[in-house]
Amino acid sequence: MAGGMRRGGSRESLGDRAAQSGVAPPSRPAPAPSTDGGMPVGRHCWVHDPPEAAGTWPGLLVEWRQAADGWQGRVSYAVSRPHGSALVEAWLPAARLEPR
Repeated sequence: MAGGMRRGGSRESLGDRAAQSGVAPPSRPAPAPSTDGGMPVGRHCWVHDPPEAAGTWPGLLVEWRQAADGWQGRVSYAVSRPHGSALVEAWLPAARLEPR
């Protein structure tokens, strides 16, 4: 294929051309809060006593936000129901989340 994906030749790489374009890369989001025990997003965690089901449940931390009362994590977790499991997604206080 003409202009294909072979290395070598006189053309610069796409990364080099992007760097020379003068367009800045997107800024990175703020790091996870330090008050949560250093738990980064996209990680498994334990969810302690969510509103819908007392107990400890395995979950996945999706993102962080800072609210007026402190840090909150958006988590997805499954809880047992009388007719099977239910997948829940909720914003919970950082104190209810623990690294797994």
